[in-house]
Amino acid sequence: MENEISENYKMIYDIVKQIPTGKVTTYGIIAKIIGAGFSARVVGYAMNRVHHLDDIPAHRVVNRNGLLTGKHHFSPPELMIQLLENEGVKIKNEQVVNFKDHLWNPLIDENNL
Repeated sequence: MENEISENYKMIYDIVKQIPTGKVTTYGIIAKIIGAGFSARVVGYAMNRVHHLDDIPAHRVVNRNGLLTGKHHFSPPELMIQLLENEGVKIKNEQVVNFKDHLWNPLIDENNL
């Protein structure tokens, strides 16, 4: 079971690595890319485990409304905001401003995956 979880998380991390700089995506979009049996919650669990790794841009994953629900897993929590703002993503009240303009959704344009 542990190997299965690790392999599933690897699929999630591979998708997260593809999110372009200055873009964000949602837990739900990642779950839909992977397919049946995955939920936004599973993606959230996976993201909670890697926020400290430089090669996985966990700061680019937000909830379906653009809220930075995972920020408390960063140290300090303001780091998620700083990383996004450094990439040109404006944040106000812990939410992505102009969320649709920054949303990366390869399900709409499969050339982005």
